[in-house]
Amino acid sequence: MSRRRLFGSLCSMVLLVNLARVIFAPLLEPVRTDFGASATGVGLLATLAWLGSASPRLPTGYLLTRVPRHAVILAAGTTLSISPLLAATASSLPVLWASAFLMGLSSGMYFIAAKPLLSDLFPARIGSAVGVHGTASQLAAAGAPLFVTAVLIVSEWRTVFVLMSGAAAAATLAFFLIARSSTVPNGERESRNFLGAVREQWKLVVGAIVLAGFTDLAWNGVFNFYVSYLVSEKPIAEGTARTLLAVVFAAGVPAFTLGGRLADRLPYVPLVLAIITAFAASLLGLTVVTTTAGLVAVSVALGLAIHSIFPAMDTYVLDSLPDAHRASAYAVFSAGIITLSALGSVVVGALLDAGLAYTTIFRGFAVAALGFVVVFAGVQVTVGFPSGRHAGESEA
Repeated sequence: MSRRRLFGSLCSMVLLVNLARVIFAPLLEPVRTDFGASATGVGLLATLAWLGSASPRLPTGYLLTRVPRHAVILAAGTTLSISPLLAATASSLPVLWASAFLMGLSSGMYFIAAKPLLSDLFPARIGSAVGVHGTASQLAAAGAPLFVTAVLIVSEWRTVFVLMSGAAAAATLAFFLIARSSTVPNGERESRNFLGAVREQWKLVVGAIVLAGFTDLAWNGVFNFYVSYLVSEKPIAEGTARTLLAVVFAAGVPAFTLGGRLADRLPYVPLVLAIITAFAASLLGLTVVTTTAGLVAVSVALGLAIHSIFPAMDTYVLDSLPDAHRASAYAVFSAGIITLSALGSVVVGALLDAGLAYTTIFRGFAVAALGFVVVFAGVQVTVGFPSGRHAGESEA
């Protein structure tokens, strides 16, 4: 029972820490209007949220060799409770950038502590546990555009961050109370040598980053400019564009559970390559369709494809690592993949400011992703990516 209560508390917290990373996407247009910012300026806002999510992952991985996981999760929740207030009171874009970075930082701390904890709580069903946890996270992403739209109807964009701060404080307090009365796995079986774990598992870590890195970068750039793209390139209003962004994220709710369950049953690398192919095809479709019905359909397909890759990749890495190295090596993988992903929105912003059209950029992403699939399929058939359920368990 304590395991279930702890899992439920984690699902509540992940909803908010993921909201901190995606809340800026539907707010780019109001912020750009309020501050008179350029596309690169608001793109950097979203990028800093994701760079903030990437920056503490290596330090947190090391920290977990010294302190309990629940203590790190509590620190993440405390950071998330305070940092949105900086955005709510920001009088300049740089202050808003700082808030975005700190909000992202809280999510990075949380995920590095929570994902290995999930693998300890449910060792026989890592994919399913990660998938359900991801589904809870995705509920925030799906609701973010609707949440922002509702707040903007009755107030200004700053109110969004005040509400986030209050919710984060409540969720952090609830986790503290549950963790205090529960037996929380602290990773006592893991190695206390962070660098040693990384040296042992570097092939798996690098292979996983290479496998999914570009797709994550492309997706970050696409979803942060999704509303702006639809408003400028398609015959729809801004409110409808936000609703379509919500559709993309809503499709990710079942996709996380589906992706996790498939990862428990299918070979990892072929599954990931199939998902990347579906993502690229959906992105190409987005640049072609013009009707509202067509945009809804392609938004659903895009959301299902891209959100399936996250639980699949997490399961691939977590389930392939021995217990002794799991938290440390996963931290390095997570830091690398999120750093690449964070570059997506600023890359798109810079390309827009350089004169390229959205359609050209998005089609370029799709074609490049398909090219990587061909190359990676060749690698898998020849030398093979490092993989295998519980690979190297004997090394623990």
